[in-house]
Amino acid sequence: MFTVAIGHSEDIDSADAIEEVLEQCREELGDATAQAGILYASIDHEYGELLEAINRAHPEIELIGCTTDGELSSRMGFLEDSITLLLFHSDVIDIKAGFADHLPDQIDTSIAEAVQATVARLSQAPKLCIMHPVSITASGSAILERFKAALGEDFPIFGASAGDRWEFKQTYQFYKQEVHQNGVGFLVFSGPLHFGAGVSTGWVPKGNLHTVTRVEGNVVYTIDEMTAVEFYQQHLGEHVDTLGDYPLAIFEDGENGPFYLRAALMANVEDGSIVFAGDIDHQASVRIMTATTEQIIAASEASVQQSLQNFTGKQADIAICFSCSGRKQALGTRTGKEYEQLRKSCPDIKVCGFYGYGEISPLQTGTPAKFHNETFVTLLLGTNE
Repeated sequence: MFTVAIGHSEDIDSADAIEEVLEQCREELGDATAQAGILYASIDHEYGELLEAINRAHPEIELIGCTTDGELSSRMGFLEDSITLLLFHSDVIDIKAGFADHLPDQIDTSIAEAVQATVARLSQAPKLCIMHPVSITASGSAILERFKAALGEDFPIFGASAGDRWEFKQTYQFYKQEVHQNGVGFLVFSGPLHFGAGVSTGWVPKGNLHTVTRVEGNVVYTIDEMTAVEFYQQHLGEHVDTLGDYPLAIFEDGENGPFYLRAALMANVEDGSIVFAGDIDHQASVRIMTATTEQIIAASEASVQQSLQNFTGKQADIAICFSCSGRKQALGTRTGKEYEQLRKSCPDIKVCGFYGYGEISPLQTGTPAKFHNETFVTLLLGTNE
């Protein structure tokens, strides 16, 4: 048996909101106690109060979560300033939560030790990981690389970075009854779990393939030996105030191969550099991308269709969706259309997810996970029961 329950509330009072959410989950779980869960909460809530209530209702729950820039569920669709809770109960799937703190200062030891300790508590070999790392103050790309080193290069890892409603001040991560500011919470699943994933952006190439010739982490200084600002000006004109609408695509197998995106955040006109929302490798092959709102919206449905095609079981029990705050900014009042498109493809599957500051998923099944921007990720979970 593998049962999932979802609660969602837009009540601004944390005590009332979590009471409503837990009651909704009780309706779906019955008398069963959840073994694991994920909480997504708007930045304005009292997180300690939320976590205490969840742990009181479900003692010893393996719980993680984070703050967001928008929430979605099959109960209420897309909302802002709400909380949504996803609970798992199973007698065949084992799920354990872990947490790595003190990032980025202790990134190597903290992640390695946390993953090792969490996997050791599983009854079977690990099969899949969902993670929600800190953003703004630490590199999501670097955090993901440490997880791949601990779990295996091709191990299926999914998730998204925490958000703070586009304020870019401080995000929070949850672990059991604890609230953190500089860590990554994660769930590791084992047992006869089936899954399928889809990744889609809606962005299409604008121009030819180019090479990053100087970069430090997420700051690109030169592309094809011209400054990053000059490179963008070559494509967009003298004004680069709209560069956020034109992410870079990173191609690893030539211009016709799969790609992942890096969103441009801000330009430094003094040295010509551009800061991106994720690390970029030296000598990376890149192209500027563009998209209409219709293409962005359609990508959410494409992501779900891919996940359905890739699902290895008979029937999925839950679709966990991770979308980018950059997509939300681009869509504005049409953001809810993403969820509407999603439901066209999976009207009978429960849905839970949020908008964050970077998405995590392999580009294709069996390949290493990547850190994405401007991307819609769908993860289906279920068993063959």
